[in-house]
Amino acid sequence: MDDMESPLRISERVRALAAQAERELEGEFARIGAIAQANSQRVLAAFQKHRVAEGYFAGTTGYGYDDLGRDKLDEIYADLFGAEDALVRIQFVNGTHAIACALFGALKAGDVLVSAVGAPYDTLLGVVGAADKGHGSLKDYGVEYRQVELKDNAPDKEGLARAVRDPRVKAVLIQRSRGYATRASLSVDEIGELCAIVRKNNPNAAILVDNCYGEFVEEQEPTHVGADLAVGSLIKNPGGGLAPTGAYIAGRRDLVEGAAMRLTCPGIGRECGSTLGNNRLLYQGLFLAPHTVSQAVKTAVFAARLMELLGYETDPRSDAARHDIIQMIHLGGPEAVRRFCKGIQSGAPVDSYVTPEPWVMPGYDCPVIMAAGAFIQGASIELSADAPMREPYTVYLQGGLTYESGKTGVMLAAEELLRE
Repeated sequence: MDDMESPLRISERVRALAAQAERELEGEFARIGAIAQANSQRVLAAFQKHRVAEGYFAGTTGYGYDDLGRDKLDEIYADLFGAEDALVRIQFVNGTHAIACALFGALKAGDVLVSAVGAPYDTLLGVVGAADKGHGSLKDYGVEYRQVELKDNAPDKEGLARAVRDPRVKAVLIQRSRGYATRASLSVDEIGELCAIVRKNNPNAAILVDNCYGEFVEEQEPTHVGADLAVGSLIKNPGGGLAPTGAYIAGRRDLVEGAAMRLTCPGIGRECGSTLGNNRLLYQGLFLAPHTVSQAVKTAVFAARLMELLGYETDPRSDAARHDIIQMIHLGGPEAVRRFCKGIQSGAPVDSYVTPEPWVMPGYDCPVIMAAGAFIQGASIELSADAPMREPYTVYLQGGLTYESGKTGVMLAAEELLRE
């Protein structure tokens, strides 16, 4: 293939803008590196404390009884999250599944669930019953759902205090990441403030945090600041790009046990669930996670600055503190969204030749375009970009197993935007 046909052909203009962006981001990159260093030391200390050994990497089949590596990994996650207990399982099909198990484990008929920051992520609307996506929602089982709307695009703390005073409120859901909303993602400190409000007004309510996209971006997790549970997907941050599937739940022991009973069934709970030879990947992915997350955050910051230099509005801005790996870029129209996603796809190691097209994805209310040439299908810790094809035509970028590859993909996206 000659240079004219190469998908990695990048103009001098884009290379110059990329170099300028990197020069201007030296301070941000240093801050990201310091967080990665602190979190890497935390993970290493946990591995050493729990005496991780080669024998833990052997997998089980069938029922999965006495899987020492699986059970030890639960202990390590609990330690890292400052929690009583944890459940790390490849049987969770995604983060939504794990959150659903946590909610069903914490609630029963007649209880009320409150979402603290407006509507949850699109795929959870069917779980809570806010949208009819098939039988089996919390609403179908007699759990009432309410949400506290945002105020000036931020959490309404007074509204939350009023909402949780009802003694029927038995669980409060806090979504850390913005999802497809335009609000800012929540910092761990902000989550702690929301937890304190719930505790003051309803000490019996369980606080569950959808922690997807946020693990290891800061030096603490929501369970360090008052949350009863933190839940997330292993093919996002904590899997380090190696976990092939699964999710985790970490927090209060009774709530973790309740979720385990929903994942399998009452009487079985966490005792079953074979690992099928995947323990090594889960351990190694967790060990790499602080570094891999830092690569994704650096990619997001670089993307923000490069797009700002091209005149696009970004959120967060390139000089803002980060609380998850997601970068919003406001492109203003459907064609720009298509071009950006085509550029990201062309920078992927897998399926780079594919042109992304919008399609109706399960769990979403409009066509979604997604660029994702990943080793693990749907792995958001790998470089990807997606957007609902509706106004304001904002693309959501996340991931980058290495900063160098993430940077290249972003530069190729810039090339597509500049192409006449």
